[in-house]
Amino acid sequence: MTKHFVFSADGHIVEPNDLFLERLPASMKSQAIHTVRRDDFHMTVAGDKVLLRRRLNVGWTPDNATTLRGEASRKPLGNNNIEGRLKDMADEGVDAEIVFPSLGLWTFGLEDPEVELATCQIYNDWNNGFFAGHTHVFVRCAVLPVRRLDNALSELKRVAKMGFTAAMLPSVTPAGVTPYNDAAWDELFHAAGELGVVFVLHTGTGNETVTSQKGAGGAVMNYTMQMCDGQMAVLALTAGGVLDRNPKARIAIIESGASWLAALAERMDEVYTAHAIFVKPKLTRMPGQIVRDQVAASFQYDRACIMSRSVTGTKALLWGSDYPHAEGTFPHTPDVLAHLFDGIDISEQEKADIIGGNAARLFRLPGAA
Repeated sequence: MTKHFVFSADGHIVEPNDLFLERLPASMKSQAIHTVRRDDFHMTVAGDKVLLRRRLNVGWTPDNATTLRGEASRKPLGNNNIEGRLKDMADEGVDAEIVFPSLGLWTFGLEDPEVELATCQIYNDWNNGFFAGHTHVFVRCAVLPVRRLDNALSELKRVAKMGFTAAMLPSVTPAGVTPYNDAAWDELFHAAGELGVVFVLHTGTGNETVTSQKGAGGAVMNYTMQMCDGQMAVLALTAGGVLDRNPKARIAIIESGASWLAALAERMDEVYTAHAIFVKPKLTRMPGQIVRDQVAASFQYDRACIMSRSVTGTKALLWGSDYPHAEGTFPHTPDVLAHLFDGIDISEQEKADIIGGNAARLFRLPGAA
């Protein structure tokens, strides 16, 4: 296969465990997100609230997750080390990536609006410093508070001034937070469009738990169901009119796969026409066109999204490695990319766009144009 520029639209960094414990004001430290070991579990907590719980006996820790892939695996070098990460990227053939948090993924579980805002600001400032000097390789992604949308707007403007081109919103709006089909989001989405900041909705964020299914098949069911969160967010933002009213806004659904996007677009078009008498609000474009214009989704392996690009458009498709997570492509990325387009009638330009060009342009990586 021709060597193309490779941009991973899904990577993670492991923040220092004491990041929020050390930097939050004294009055807020009791709500600081951090990880602890309790009995047979590794837990991410905020005060008395357990945000994530995993059994230790499955061998998982933030630093060894990818060693679970099997004998051919090796421990990633870049969980929290720039030089190690650059080495792994070079070995994997990845030229650039957008990076999401680990502890910070659980920010949307914080219920106090001011603690949430302070936590976001701490993470965003740390992120900005960590990747300083490497912004030609790494796209920084901020985390925005959502308990009060005026806090979200002020933090969006602050990080945009710092040069951030992406900011996280939850994949699922937490209990008590305005749902995505509400016009209350318009001001924030309008501002993001004007500032050129892409809203990123990463899988598994905003839910009270990511392990709701127990018993037989639970592990497969829980992770697969997170795909549905992305679908519901796109459905709400499209059908509810937020994207239509703010055509400069862009959203990217991350780690939820992308094969569902075509089916959702066609289903929305079908219903919008067939049930027109009931449809409110009326949109200026068909839902499927809004998806083509404003929505992207990242994927690792699901080649069906490539086959259905005539519906979504090619620019909606962003390949990502999910480094350094167990379900990601590390350390087998070259093999995955070598066979990603097998048997698919596709041009070299489209391959280049999907593997890297689309994401590099969407997130405005320097030199992407």
